[in-house]
Amino acid sequence: MSPLCESYVSKENLNHVERFYPLHVYVCEECFLVQVDDYVSPEEIFTEYAYFSSYADSWVEHMRRYAEMITGRLGLGKRSLVVEVGSNDGYLLEHFVDMGVPVLGIEPAANVARVAVEKGVPTLVRFFGEQTARDLVAEGKRADLVCGANVLAQVPDPKDFVRGLRLLLKPGGVVTIEFPHLMRLMAENQFDTIYHEHFCYFSFVSAERIFAAQGLTLFDVEELPTHGGSLRIYARHSGDDTKPITPRAEALRQREIDSGLMRLETYAGFGERVKETKRKLLDFLIDVKRAGKTVAGYGAPGKGNTLLNYCGIRRDFLDFTVDRSTYKQGKFLPGTHIPIHHPDRIREVRPDYVLILPWNFKDEIVEQMAYIRDWGGKFVVPIPEVRVLD
Repeated sequence: MSPLCESYVSKENLNHVERFYPLHVYVCEECFLVQVDDYVSPEEIFTEYAYFSSYADSWVEHMRRYAEMITGRLGLGKRSLVVEVGSNDGYLLEHFVDMGVPVLGIEPAANVARVAVEKGVPTLVRFFGEQTARDLVAEGKRADLVCGANVLAQVPDPKDFVRGLRLLLKPGGVVTIEFPHLMRLMAENQFDTIYHEHFCYFSFVSAERIFAAQGLTLFDVEELPTHGGSLRIYARHSGDDTKPITPRAEALRQREIDSGLMRLETYAGFGERVKETKRKLLDFLIDVKRAGKTVAGYGAPGKGNTLLNYCGIRRDFLDFTVDRSTYKQGKFLPGTHIPIHHPDRIREVRPDYVLILPWNFKDEIVEQMAYIRDWGGKFVVPIPEVRVLD
């Protein structure tokens, strides 16, 4: 049972009832799409959202490099149109704006979209799907590039979403979508990336089937280090024979098949590995707390809330956590009610250990917080296994 992982609790609501939902993951025995039950609507989750991409420096830099790369690869210019679905606070599209490429962001969270508009990034506050695409096409808008990062998992109806991509895309255009790679998630025990706000988890093979059924062909793919291992897929209209399927797309498809992602038994052992990670993290925390040591968290990400609620870690183990997002500071983590402070709180309290909850940004965080070593403090990473960083 787990609360919605991005539903941070205000001080005034600490004694109010919180809603918890079963968090179970299923795999389809026909298409091998991995899914969770959708207990709540996207409108309830995303109309106001707590995640602002711009607070992660390495992620912003990753997307800046992407913007420069794809502009050159596709020859984008002032007559082009780039549309980002799930555009958040404009963290990506602002780089296209700087290069003089026209853009449009589509973002359902009004509070987040407002920040993008203030940056000069035109943003439509709306959920993306077939109907939104039809409305934009009726207005004369079709895109040379439709892109999205970490949005596909948050779509409850992938078929409707991909139909929208096809409709919005110009005949010779390209779609690029980034998402955490299911093969890496399972191989490296990244179970904390599973939460209610993520409806689906994709391999290349399962994504390829969904896109093909809606008239889009995946012709290229890049394997990325972001978020513990992600894919950036490239799609084009199925009738566009100017973009042949690349050898690396063929190779990844075969590697997934060889790794067992199209066999149900491959998925069966995942749950036991998750349980063992829980035991090891609790063993570590029990030992250090009994030794009189203090433990603080760094970050208040969705994945951290899955981890803490699943393991039953509350203020008896974690005194507080910190986050750079001013939206989260002063609130409390859902379910566990661990307080969220400004990062300066670490320097004030001088904890013995700092548990890095957004472990996918651990290098950036260790560099930012290197000063904890001045008093002998140590960093702890919980995934893929519990380890203290030297």
